[in-house]
Amino acid sequence: MTFEATADPAAAPGGPVGADGTVGAATTGEPDEAARRLYLAILADGGRMRIADVPETEQGTVRRLVSIGLLMTNPMDACYTAVSPRSVSDRLGAELRSEATRLLVRAESLPGALDALTRAYDAMPRPPERSGGAVYIEGHIHIRHRISQLVADCRTEVLTAQPGARPADALKIAIQQDVQLLQRGCSLRTIYQPVAFSEPPALAYAEEVTRRGSLIRILDEPFERLMVFDRSVAVISATDDHSTAAFITDPAAIAFIVNAFERDWSRADATDWSAVLSQGPAHSAPERVGRLLARGLTQRAVATRLGLSERTVAAHISRLRDRYGAQTLFQLGWLMRGGRDDG
Repeated sequence: MTFEATADPAAAPGGPVGADGTVGAATTGEPDEAARRLYLAILADGGRMRIADVPETEQGTVRRLVSIGLLMTNPMDACYTAVSPRSVSDRLGAELRSEATRLLVRAESLPGALDALTRAYDAMPRPPERSGGAVYIEGHIHIRHRISQLVADCRTEVLTAQPGARPADALKIAIQQDVQLLQRGCSLRTIYQPVAFSEPPALAYAEEVTRRGSLIRILDEPFERLMVFDRSVAVISATDDHSTAAFITDPAAIAFIVNAFERDWSRADATDWSAVLSQGPAHSAPERVGRLLARGLTQRAVATRLGLSERTVAAHISRLRDRYGAQTLFQLGWLMRGGRDDG
């Protein structure tokens, strides 16, 4: 629900070397296990290793130790010489403190540098949000734009309920927005139906956002789509095709909506995402349709339960009939319960 963060190249191991020829502390980090073992082996051999004696498999580890500063090259003797970790620690500590000071100064000056842009953003025309009322916005593009503004302004919490499956392109946008929302320190709780995680893009989304602190629960029953921002603005669908959304600011209405969300949240199932991801995508939509048909649900009831359109459910049923050789919906349900067609 926000924008993609840019990566800092200085944070990557083995990154750029400074103008003075030293490698920044943020770049070098600490020696990994292989580097530690090699350094200890060099110490055991007197603190020196001939350049010609370095095995091909250790070349990368030696370069790592040199970049950290635990080894130095002695070209006169054609060897590497061990450097005291104490001096390396002192140097890297000083570099880190210097970098921290620079970042603090930059952080203090950043609001002022963006002040003009902040004022322009605050003055941007928005739909009126009168206390005690609701604003209706038509058109998916306008709805998404207004939600993006609410996400950008969010400071503490987002509650969402997302029935049905989400398209892959929508998940691609959501993962960028939601990650940055979480990076700002906001909490994000979402209720999904089981069908939402029947495809790999949905599992990839769940893995990324839950890794960053988002909470997701699964509720295997019908519920309505909604979003609540900072418990001050709620967004609900105003039409069956979701082409119109109501943006609600009335405190009593929001309290009612939040209570409904919390009730569903308490009934929903927490999910062990490490187990889910190791098993791969959940049962496919046709399989879930088939299981519900076998339990005796009607086509309309199946569509409601899974958050799918009746047309989509009908297409799944058609494929299941072909697979099982069923002529009627009753026969299909019977066959999927384990019956045999003796005729």
